[in-house]
Amino acid sequence: KTIYKSNINMASVGDGSSFLTTAQKTALENTVSSLACHGKGITACDESAGTIGKRFEAVGITNTEENRRSYRQMLFTAPHCETYLCGAILDPETLLQKSNDGTLFPRLLADRGIVPGVKPHLKVYTLPGTGGDTVMQGLDSLAVRCKKYYDEGARFAKWRSPITIDTSSGRPTDLAIRANMSDLARYALICQSEGLMPIVEPDVVLSGSHTLEESISVNTRVLAELFKQLTDHRVYMPGCTLKTNIINPGKDCPISYTVNDIAKANVAVLEQTLPVAIRTVNYLSGGQSLNDAVARLSAINQLNTRGPWNLSFSWSAAFQLPLLDLCKGKGGLLQLDAMRALYINELKMASAAAKGEWNGEGGEGDGDHKGDKKRKFDH
Repeated sequence: KTIYKSNINMASVGDGSSFLTTAQKTALENTVSSLACHGKGITACDESAGTIGKRFEAVGITNTEENRRSYRQMLFTAPHCETYLCGAILDPETLLQKSNDGTLFPRLLADRGIVPGVKPHLKVYTLPGTGGDTVMQGLDSLAVRCKKYYDEGARFAKWRSPITIDTSSGRPTDLAIRANMSDLARYALICQSEGLMPIVEPDVVLSGSHTLEESISVNTRVLAELFKQLTDHRVYMPGCTLKTNIINPGKDCPISYTVNDIAKANVAVLEQTLPVAIRTVNYLSGGQSLNDAVARLSAINQLNTRGPWNLSFSWSAAFQLPLLDLCKGKGGLLQLDAMRALYINELKMASAAAKGEWNGEGGEGDGDHKGDKKRKFDH
């Protein structure tokens, strides 16, 4: 599929984002262009030391800085990984780590044609009066941190705002959606002012028993509010990209849906909410297995016949959990050679899905949601 690319140089067009110079806009667009690469995606390696430590400890690996460095070096140096990757999201710790030959990881990635990015440190807080909805906090001193990340080699950033569906309690509330999307817009504005291309990540999480139809409704509200807030905050849209969840029924939904039902839902919501100024969408895995995520992404690409966007992946757990499983019962040692080989195979699968070319080698029914009942989703 040919991805639409405008002949207009938006950086030289008056669009309301007057605080950015033409050179700043061009730099942001150049980063977007590097990440909007058909058939390539982003490897998300931005887990905090605590989060990756839980994954390590589950398979018997000691959570040390050296083990984290060695493991991520494998992810960045696997043979020909740049064939399938255009970006990598790092934890701030990883920005400062080096390969065995002394090369800082951001430089190592950039030299392979993989754009290095960063996840700012964030904390989750419950939003009072909403029955359990949350917001992310991390805007204080963000400008100072973004400048530091840029100086350390990062060229984009990513902020995740999780949203939970609980139809029995009326969540997410309108307040929670507005608050989270407003925070994403302010984050994006701050990133752009410091030279980092912002990836905005609203994540309607997989937990719950909501139907696909209910998920469509919530995701439409979330994305509509996000792009309203980005516009109201005068974020330079051609210098911004979207990372979001694949729209799915809740994990415990009793109704069955096919992978084609799920793909139709995703394309329908994109067509209703996503501006053409956003050149690429990188879906998160969000608790899906690799086979399900690959099947769904490929089906979405096959059905997206009208939208001009590049639709790809930005996965962490879907890639990494199978890699770490290789270390179980191995005396606490990272199985780097075996992990490297499996990782490249995973990237090949994801790349094929990003082109709409995955042929279903994982198994029949991959990508389907299997509940107790069946219902056809009409589009």
